[in-house]
Amino acid sequence: MSDVSRRDVLRGIALSMIAGGGFSLEAAQVVHGIAAAEKAASSYKPKALTAHEFRTLQKLADYIIPADDRSPGAVEAGAAEFIDLLAGQMERLYSANFLTAKPDQQIAMLDLIAYRKNESRPLGPGIRFFDWARRMVVDAYYTSPIGIKEVGYMGNTSVAKFEVPQDAIDYAVKRSPA
Repeated sequence: MSDVSRRDVLRGIALSMIAGGGFSLEAAQVVHGIAAAEKAASSYKPKALTAHEFRTLQKLADYIIPADDRSPGAVEAGAAEFIDLLAGQMERLYSANFLTAKPDQQIAMLDLIAYRKNESRPLGPGIRFFDWARRMVVDAYYTSPIGIKEVGYMGNTSVAKFEVPQDAIDYAVKRSPA
C-alpha cells in the first residue's frame, strides 16, 4: 500500500489545475476573501443554496477533505462558502437565481461564463465552474444509452470493411491548420 494520502492526491490535482491554467489562484483567493469576511462579520448565510443544501455541502466537503493532524479540513477552509458564492453569481447580477431568472438573463449569464475570452477577476471562477459543468454534462450524455445511440456506437463488433464517412474527413480537413 502506498504512503500517499487522499489529501496528497487532491493537493496534486489542485496544483495541476492551477499550473495548467484550469484554475486561477488569484480568482479563487478573491472569492475566499469575500467568504472569510462575511464569515468573520457574522455567521455566514448561504446566498444561492438553501440552508439544507449548504449543510449537505459542508458534510460532503468534510468527507472529501476532513481535518487531520496536519491541517484543518475543507469545512474550516470555507469550501462550502466558496461554492455557494460562485453559485450566487447569477443572483448578484440579476437579483434572481438561475432557475427563476428570465430566459434572456440566463442566456446573458451563460454568454459571460461560457467563454474563456471573458476571463476577468469576478468572472474567472464562474467560467471555470461552467467549463467543469459542461464537461461533466457532455461526459454524462455521451456515455448514456441515449448518447451512445446518437453517435451510432455499435460496440466491439467485427466489420468487413471500415470506412470513414466523407463528411467527417471534410470536417477534419477544414478544421486542420494548413
